[in-house]
Amino acid sequence: MKIAILTGGGDCPGLNAVIRAVVRRTFHSYGGEVLGISDGWAGLIEGRLSPLDLRAVSGILPKGGTILGTSRTNPFKVENGVEKIRENVGKFSIEALIAVGGEDTLGVAARLFEMGLKIVGVPKTIDNDLSGTDYTFGFDTAVNIATDAIDRLHTTAESHNRVMVVEVMGRHTGWIAVEAGMAGGADVVLIPEIPISVDEVCKLILRRHQRGKDFSIVVVAEGAKFQDKDISRMIVQDEKVDAFGHVRLGGIGAILAHAIEDKIGFETRYTVLGHIQRGGTPTAFDRVLGTRFGVAAADLVAKGDFGKMVSLQGNKIRAVELAEAIGKLKTVDMELYEMASIFFG
Repeated sequence: MKIAILTGGGDCPGLNAVIRAVVRRTFHSYGGEVLGISDGWAGLIEGRLSPLDLRAVSGILPKGGTILGTSRTNPFKVENGVEKIRENVGKFSIEALIAVGGEDTLGVAARLFEMGLKIVGVPKTIDNDLSGTDYTFGFDTAVNIATDAIDRLHTTAESHNRVMVVEVMGRHTGWIAVEAGMAGGADVVLIPEIPISVDEVCKLILRRHQRGKDFSIVVVAEGAKFQDKDISRMIVQDEKVDAFGHVRLGGIGAILAHAIEDKIGFETRYTVLGHIQRGGTPTAFDRVLGTRFGVAAADLVAKGDFGKMVSLQGNKIRAVELAEAIGKLKTVDMELYEMASIFFG
C-alpha cells in the first residue's frame, strides 16, 4: 500500500513520533510505502511530496516540531484547492491519506472523506480540546513547560512581594491553565469557560495577604474573557484572521495585570509563555501517545477503515468517527476546576 501523511495547524511536541510510527509500522508490518506531504494541506495542493523511508525518520523521536512542516491552509478557501488535491492523489498513486491535526485540519479531512477520499485522522492539539479522545499529544509537554514556568515565577514573586500573572495557551478551553495551575500551586486560575470577575480575583489575592502571603500567582488562559460588557470578548493581538477564521490571541495577561494593580495597588507583573509551550523536546507521555496513535492510524489504513480518527479512551487506543471527533469542543471538566479552586486565595 502507498499512503501519504501530512501535519496541519500549529506545531506541537509529539508530531515526529507519529510520523516515525506510521512509517515504521507501514514498512515493517505491511510492506508499504509512505510519502510525506510538506506544509500540511498546502503541500498536497501544490504537489510537494517526497518518500519517507526508515532513514528519513531515524532519530526524530525526541525532536519537537514536525519534519514535514505545517501550515494553516484551508483547501476549501484556495481556488481549485480540492480539485488539485484530487489530481495529486491520483498523480502520486496515493491509496490513503493520514491527516494529523486539530479541529481545523480534521474538519477538512472529514469533508474530503465525504467527497470520496480515503482518509484517517490523528488528533493533535496543544489545547486538548478535541472530542472523542481523552488526551491529545503535545498537551502534556505544554502543561509541564507551563508548570516549570510557574515554579520559577514563584521565587521571583515571593522575593519582590509581587502578583505575577502568567498567560498560557487555551483559545476556547482552559485545560492547560487548570492542570498547570494545579501542578504549580497557582493562587487563581482563569479559563475561557468562566468569564473573569476582576473583583473576585482581587478578593482572592487580598485574602492571601490577610493571612500573611505577600505574593500571588494568577494563571490565565489566552482565550479567557472578562465579565465586563465593555471587554467581554477575546483579547487579540490584531483583527486579522487565518484561513479558518481564527484571530491571533494575546494580551489578556497584560490587561489583567494592570486591572489588578489599579484596583488593589499591589505591584503586578505579567509573563506570556506563548510559543515556548509548543517548542522543544516532547515528554515521555507525548512520545508514547504519538507513537501509539501513529501505529493505530497505519493499522486503520491497512484494514481500509477510513473516515475514522484514532483516540485515547482510558488507556486504550480506539477508532472514532471523524465527524464525532470534530462535532464539539471538549471543555474543561468543572469537577476538575472546582477541585483546583479549593486552593485559590
